[in-house]
Amino acid sequence: MSDQGREPSARERLADRQARAAARQRRQRMLLVILGALAVVAVAVVAGVVTLNRHGEKPLEKSYQGALAPAARQRDGSVAMAQPGVAAPVLDVWEDFQCPACKAMEERIGATMKQLAAEGRLKVVYRPFQLFQQDPLMANSRRAANAAACMPADHWVRYHDKLYAEQPPEGETGFPDADLIRWAEQLGVADPSFAACVRGNQKIKTVDQASAQAGRAGVDATPYLALNGKKVRNDVLGSPDDLRKAVAKAGGGSPGPGSTQSGATSGGAGEGTA
Repeated sequence: MSDQGREPSARERLADRQARAAARQRRQRMLLVILGALAVVAVAVVAGVVTLNRHGEKPLEKSYQGALAPAARQRDGSVAMAQPGVAAPVLDVWEDFQCPACKAMEERIGATMKQLAAEGRLKVVYRPFQLFQQDPLMANSRRAANAAACMPADHWVRYHDKLYAEQPPEGETGFPDADLIRWAEQLGVADPSFAACVRGNQKIKTVDQASAQAGRAGVDATPYLALNGKKVRNDVLGSPDDLRKAVAKAGGGSPGPGSTQSGATSGGAGEGTA
């Protein structure tokens, strides 16, 4: 009698049930791993928000309006803001333009970073990258980071601030190409090459390289600030005074060469109390 059409034996039925059960267990384990990874990301983002919001009873800093230290794009795509000759201390700012905690951090201490750089006390290195892995957050993040990478260095810091000012709500599609181009025009960047760079995602490789570099640097959440290569404490993320103290301790207590005290002073107005 051929095997075709015969009833499976008890042993075969048992083996089939065991195989199905093993497959279910593998799927369950995989689901748990995926859910666990998502939970870690969620906790990291929430922790960043909580860290910043614990200072919520204090007024946020207004956007910095003073003279900016010169900005230059570095070989790895990051943007360094510092007075000529100032090489230390260095504050690396790992950020995602779609990250609400990053926006809160920028509102809290962004003006202080700019002021310290203008005074020649600090070199700020902005390192935007893509943190989010699910749409629409992922696509929003990539479009904004690509546009920032397209932006000429002499307009970069103001564009950086504009992207945070226009950050879309979580869960909504935002940072459309047309707006990214229009915002640049408002800042005086109307070169067609910028629009082509935005629409063509011409700097997306730079964004991917920045994201890979963030992983190698141990960035586990945003915002992530490192002063002279060492991750700063949570209190520094939320307090202008604590940032100033940390920078002074790291060797930025005196104005460096090329500093513009008058410009920095005019931009200091509007800072919140620490």
